[in-house]
Amino acid sequence: MSTKPTTTDLEWTDLDRQAVDTARVLAMDSVQKVGNGHPGTAMSLAPAAYLLFQKLMRHDPSDANWTGRDRFVLSPGHTSLTLYVQLYLAGFGLELDDLRSFRTWGSKTPGHPEHGHTTGVETTTGPLGQGIANAVGMAMAARYERGLFDPEAPEGASPFDHTIWAIVSDGDLEEGISAEASSLAGHQKLGNIVALYDDNHISIEGDTATALSEDVLKRYEAYGWHVQRIEQAESGDFDIHALYAALKAAQAETERPSIIAARTIIAWPAPNAQNTEASHGSALGADEVAATKRVLGFDPEQHFAVATDVINHTRALVDRGREAHAAWDKKVQEWRNANPERAALFDRITAGELPEGWESVLPVFEPGKDVATRKASGQVLKALGGVLPELWGGSADLAGSNNTTIDASSSFLPKGNPLPEADPYGRTVHFGIREHAMGSTMNGIALHGNTRVYGGTFLVFSDYMRPAVRLAALMKLPVTYVWTHDSIGLGEDGPTHQPVEHLSVLRAIPGLNVVRPADANETAIAWREITRRHSENPAPHGLALTRQNVPTYEPSEDAAKGGYVLFEAEGGEPQVILIGTGSEVQLAVEAREQLQAAGIPTRVVSMPSVEWFEEQDRGYRETVLPPSVTARVAVEAGIGLTWHRYVGDAGRIVSLEHFGASADYKVLFREFGLTAEAVVTAARESLDAAGR
Repeated sequence: MSTKPTTTDLEWTDLDRQAVDTARVLAMDSVQKVGNGHPGTAMSLAPAAYLLFQKLMRHDPSDANWTGRDRFVLSPGHTSLTLYVQLYLAGFGLELDDLRSFRTWGSKTPGHPEHGHTTGVETTTGPLGQGIANAVGMAMAARYERGLFDPEAPEGASPFDHTIWAIVSDGDLEEGISAEASSLAGHQKLGNIVALYDDNHISIEGDTATALSEDVLKRYEAYGWHVQRIEQAESGDFDIHALYAALKAAQAETERPSIIAARTIIAWPAPNAQNTEASHGSALGADEVAATKRVLGFDPEQHFAVATDVINHTRALVDRGREAHAAWDKKVQEWRNANPERAALFDRITAGELPEGWESVLPVFEPGKDVATRKASGQVLKALGGVLPELWGGSADLAGSNNTTIDASSSFLPKGNPLPEADPYGRTVHFGIREHAMGSTMNGIALHGNTRVYGGTFLVFSDYMRPAVRLAALMKLPVTYVWTHDSIGLGEDGPTHQPVEHLSVLRAIPGLNVVRPADANETAIAWREITRRHSENPAPHGLALTRQNVPTYEPSEDAAKGGYVLFEAEGGEPQVILIGTGSEVQLAVEAREQLQAAGIPTRVVSMPSVEWFEEQDRGYRETVLPPSVTARVAVEAGIGLTWHRYVGDAGRIVSLEHFGASADYKVLFREFGLTAEAVVTAARESLDAAGR
């Protein structure tokens, strides 16, 4: 471990020092004005954030989404002012009025950074640990992107080489997700990540000695990271030259991810509030703000004071950013001239377009044959992989069960990995048994841009992913979850592995589209629709797929509408409607045959995605579920929470309101009453309740 970084050529002027002190004052004033927030860390981190934004990062405030930019992730999102103040100083579009309206309705400066809401915010951070895992995903995406467009370029010579910078806190590193993601980053030798660890020894409950005693850097060294530690200057503040040297050394280390621990004093240099837990999450108070301003040489009677020469100095970054961007454009043009086919691919992908005729490769499955939807999904993925080189992904050590391998001969693994299929630019990602990190690194991959990612596990383990899934929905990210073994139909593994409440829980997440196809053809149509939507209307999608074989029906384009008439009533208008999803559609089909034989015209509706169905206009929805037909039955091998609004007061739900058991799946369906006979009985009860 390095503890004495070499001297550097850092130019650090009095204006730089004033800008850092201004950042501290703005953080105090912003929290004080609204009366709540987290001033302490923003004050102590001001020199580090300023150094990154003004002296190290390659970015362009006039084009915050420039492909060639470095990425910055503020993992401790509670210290959002650390980022907002730098975006203001650098000229990304925030102004003093935005800082004055911090944490208030309609402002550009919400309590935690929100991607898509504030220009320059690369990811939504709030739940601790998510940010550093996002950064790992961004670094993975940067490597895969390089493989798509410029794989032969020497290290550091490609226009697609850039750095992922992150600030992390004790809280981030205590959360389990950071361990998963950091282990993955070390294994992948992601030398394009630099993380600055704000080692301030403070959490909400006080000194971190209450809960943390490990040597964090030794842990990261064991993960395979390059580790450094810098000590405080005698003043108690950052030793800015030592920090700069450490950051440069970390950036130069391309064989391993890097972490730098910096001992800081929270709320420095507030005379009374520094090094206290109170300064973490509370306004300092008018007296302490005034006292701190005096220490820094500011007028305590002035608020949100920014000297003209300071803001002119910091916003010179706009011109430097444009110059860096222009230099990159020149380099890209040289690359274009030498690589016309890859340049065309780059243009298509960055435009969010799909190749002409891509749908033609999708398989159509023969009706009448029994196929597990997980198997059908695997065939569709392989077909898509042949025409979409930007599509990549894998599984949390369940690829053989999830059928998520596009190319078994090409694994995303770093140079030096002993496996014969190892390729730094490989298609198949081995996330390991790390569902939480898989979810969040997928978010980082999507945020980075220029690729399409999917990740698989068993549906029951979506529990481990849920925080990342929720954030994907919040950010409207185009990620695809392949959740297989979607019910008690997985059989003998028993209730620990059998999802019961999961479909309803996931459907409760706003913005997440859950798709549970009935058969192989619905699975192919679902993948086609997801692929199209990710180009036109990004949002996360979760495919819930069967382990067991299910019947294959004639394909219907209306499956892309989320709900449609699979089998129409015969002998008149429908008297009862049976609604099914996934493997239970076959139960509705069998029940229809019995009801039709009894002279009851019965319609079967397959509803693979209630979210897609709800997007359709009222006219379409009412053609599928006519309000005049109040006798309805919904059947799904999980809790029935989803279906009450579709069946109404006269309707019935055939569901599973308890945990499963260990047995053959056919036995379980019979013993738990998930049968065609149960659907018929429910239909007759619903007909009676509807007065038919």
